[in-house]
Amino acid sequence: MPSSIPRSAGRTVARSAAVSAVVASALAAGLLGGSTSAAADDAAGVRVHDIQGTTRVSPLVGKQVTGVTGIVTGVRTYGSRGFWIQDPQADADPATSEGLFVFTSSVPTVAVGDAVSLNGTVTEYVPGGLNSGNQSLTQLSKPVVTVLSKGNAVPEPVTISGWSVPDAYAPEGDPAAGGSINGLTLDPETYALDYYESLEGTNVRIGSSRVVGATDPYAELWVTVKPWENANRRGGTVYGSYESQNTGRLQIQSLTPLAQQPFPKANVGDRLTGTTEGPLDFNQFGGYTLTARTLGTVADQGLERESTDKQHKNELAVATYNVENLDPSDPQEKFDALAKAVVENLASPDILALEEIQDNNGAKNDGTVAADQTVKKFTDAIVAAGGPAYEWRSVDPRNNEDGGQPGGNIRQVFLFNPERVSFTDRAGADATTTPTAVTGEKGRAALTLSPGRIDPANAAWDNSRKPLAGEFVFRGRTVFVIANHFGSKGGDESLVSHHQPPNRSSEAQRLLQAQAVNAFVKDIVALEKQADVLVVGDINDFEFSGTTRALTDGGALYPAVRSLPRGERYSYVYQGNSQVLDQILTSPGVHHFEYDSVHINAEFADQDSDHDPQVLRFRP
Repeated sequence: MPSSIPRSAGRTVARSAAVSAVVASALAAGLLGGSTSAAADDAAGVRVHDIQGTTRVSPLVGKQVTGVTGIVTGVRTYGSRGFWIQDPQADADPATSEGLFVFTSSVPTVAVGDAVSLNGTVTEYVPGGLNSGNQSLTQLSKPVVTVLSKGNAVPEPVTISGWSVPDAYAPEGDPAAGGSINGLTLDPETYALDYYESLEGTNVRIGSSRVVGATDPYAELWVTVKPWENANRRGGTVYGSYESQNTGRLQIQSLTPLAQQPFPKANVGDRLTGTTEGPLDFNQFGGYTLTARTLGTVADQGLERESTDKQHKNELAVATYNVENLDPSDPQEKFDALAKAVVENLASPDILALEEIQDNNGAKNDGTVAADQTVKKFTDAIVAAGGPAYEWRSVDPRNNEDGGQPGGNIRQVFLFNPERVSFTDRAGADATTTPTAVTGEKGRAALTLSPGRIDPANAAWDNSRKPLAGEFVFRGRTVFVIANHFGSKGGDESLVSHHQPPNRSSEAQRLLQAQAVNAFVKDIVALEKQADVLVVGDINDFEFSGTTRALTDGGALYPAVRSLPRGERYSYVYQGNSQVLDQILTSPGVHHFEYDSVHINAEFADQDSDHDPQVLRFRP
């Protein structure tokens, strides 16, 4: 593995050609401004702020420029190789950045403090490609570099603070431009995205800041410069609506290769102390990023993993846990850690719905679909950790029809403690393809197949996990549990998209999935008004989303996470936003319950899964 940020490392060689292709196609499509004839023109004696301009796209895109001068403020020798320059003689316009990235493809030969003169082509590089919806990075490509002098002082950094970043996130996109903000004049005093864009490539600094996204495997973390912004008691920043994008979040990377200086390990709530300083970059995996030439020190604030309360004798505890592509080839340490969490942090729930259980040989794509070895290895580890001897039920998917890693065949699995709860088995036709349905008489509902899958032929479940329905009995009372793993957010544009609001295309499938589950729950409740129904799992969507609204349509279900204070509503941390993906929803028959989002993974650099499990306790 290269001593760098691995996600960037593989893009160096191809990027030069990609830049040219992206710019050419973008110019032709009119997506980046300028004209296709501009590439033939030369511009001499322009300054960095002339290249950056007052919008997100350079007015000189495609042009050859000569004699561009500045001081080198940062050098990146890995991944997307290049360096940043900054003009120490700023203009008076706050919308124009004085910094610029120079893409070299090979390891740069300049050093911080060099005064340079550059010839090259102004390009707009779109990290992730045009179809990603990402904003573009203005840069100079194919540079000819002349070092004028060495050892110059780096221009004073711009301090990014909670008071400098506006509270409003982004302007509304221009309807005439398909909702894009690319052509809008930057207003850095009003909008956070405009503020950061006005500093693209500029030498910036932050002071001591709270970590809101733990160090990840790619050697990056997230901080907030607004500690008061939607804060929760554990140190995170809660994403509570589409209008709460949390403007103070900023990604931090290091310009020092990892072989020379390991990246610090931090959990949510820790502090990045001292000064962190370097050029402000824009990348595919988080947008605006402080690429630190000088990196602060992590101060451990002692975040601890939570444990839920043990259920009382008359309470049924139902949990859901995404165990992140678990298969027998995973190290025993992962099984042991997950098992320990089930026993100690989840207090051995009576019913546990698992998501992302892979088949017996994991992502080996050979037609294997059975997962009995995966489940046995997990349940054995739970017993070894002091937990109950769980029994399990599931339905094998058809090979490569339920999404996830090719060959992995992820599915939902029910674990249940036979000392506390029984499973009602109703076999029939091939449960993989035959849908379970609701039968019974007024006042008592039942499933035709248990376990069974809900409407598996419905196009809503194409390349996605089909819901697993099961009928349980606790102290003589029937409880219906539906385990879900809705379609992922893959394909959605990021919060830093040039479309504002961003396009969330993946919602369309989840909306159909939610409607199918909602209809199934309504079938149960139509027969048994006070039926105990729990819809659980990785819903892959927020408690305020259209997906959740569709699940709850007609009062069929209630999202139990809403019973928590707003600051505790999260199960996942993404790009510094603590947010809800995993849910348990209750039918009207579940009158009183206790709900707990058990924070043991998402906030930590060391994770057994990237999701936090959810637990609900109630008396049927």
